[in-house]
Amino acid sequence: MELNRLTGIAIITTGEGERISFTFTTLDSEGNIISTNNKGSFIVMSDELQEHITAIKNYVNTNKLSK
Repeated sequence: MELNRLTGIAIITTGEGERISFTFTTLDSEGNIISTNNKGSFIVMSDELQEHITAIKNYVNTNKLSK
């Protein structure tokens, strides 16, 4: 059995909408690394996911950029 572990995530605003890009590592059932730096991405189509992205952006703007 293989397990994918998320190692990075980015939210990118594009002409198509919000894109989620991510990287992950694949491990075997004993925890040995099978592959690293695997990548994927998708355009956000879900209203619920878009609300979460908006909340994250609002948090960063309010708590990290307003000082």
